[in-house]
Amino acid sequence: MDAIKQIFEGLEFTEEELLFIGKRSTKIALKKGDVVLSKGGLALSQFYVLEGCLRSYFIDSHEKDHTVQFAIHDWWISDYTAFFESSRAVLTIESLQNTTVLEFTRTAQQEIFDEIPKVERFFREKMEHSFGAFQKRIINNLSKTAKDKYNDFLQTHAQIEKHIKNYHIASYLGITTESLSRIRREIARG
Repeated sequence: MDAIKQIFEGLEFTEEELLFIGKRSTKIALKKGDVVLSKGGLALSQFYVLEGCLRSYFIDSHEKDHTVQFAIHDWWISDYTAFFESSRAVLTIESLQNTTVLEFTRTAQQEIFDEIPKVERFFREKMEHSFGAFQKRIINNLSKTAKDKYNDFLQTHAQIEKHIKNYHIASYLGITTESLSRIRREIARG
């Protein structure tokens, strides 16, 4: 129940409502390297990260890895296009470290929305915030230098930067690992 309260911080629930939500979520412990969604699979769920770190990525036709999102404590992750359209995933979601998530299927989410309407509003507001963040990321990727993108990354993901591999960061920024190393050296020199 504490995890449910943590997810929906700011909302007041009755004991029955907490039980209703709890019965429609599944706690999953993942090991580093575990995959919770594979490209081509059905994206039937979204995941709330209780601890650890996940990343979503796709591999292009040239076998280049592109990280779309990192998800750390208190973040949500899924292949949202596939999740909302009930289509096949284009993204893969993997655990970058030992991670614990709560899984909510699309069906469970709809049941929660129908039974407890304030949760639907909560999710709508979260999705609005996420949409704005993705749009900001796209604009930054189109308009900022690699160094500026890295500095933005440090502000957003400071708590995980030291715990993930350089090639994941470079993939997220759309640069090579060599460019990332150069940028880090420049920053270290001041």
